[in-house]
Amino acid sequence: MALRTLDAHRAETVEALCELIVPGSGRVGPVVYVDAVITAMPPEVQAGALAAVDALGPAAAGGADALAEHERTPEFAMVRALAIEAYYSDFVAPDREGPGAWVEIDFNSPLAMRLKKDWSYLGIS
Repeated sequence: MALRTLDAHRAETVEALCELIVPGSGRVGPVVYVDAVITAMPPEVQAGALAAVDALGPAAAGGADALAEHERTPEFAMVRALAIEAYYSDFVAPDREGPGAWVEIDFNSPLAMRLKKDWSYLGIS
């Protein structure tokens, strides 16, 4: 699936950040979700999200210890929120098999199991 806002470098950075923040999340393709959410943001918020990704890029390359040094920054808070939402919303990118987070965390209440997830509002089909 083609990304709409993240270039290749930022996409790699987001993938690494998601995996560091939510270990195991990379298998569901969180970068597709994050890209869609960032694309839908108002321009000034979008610029802030992209700046947060850029600011954390070197730390992502350095691993968990390097990223931990940024854990109390606004940039980390922004990216952490996106990473957690991408995984725990039970998103699975169209080119990934899953399963999503709900299976992994055993979130299987009768109501949750009846939900048919539709990501089209984000431009993901």
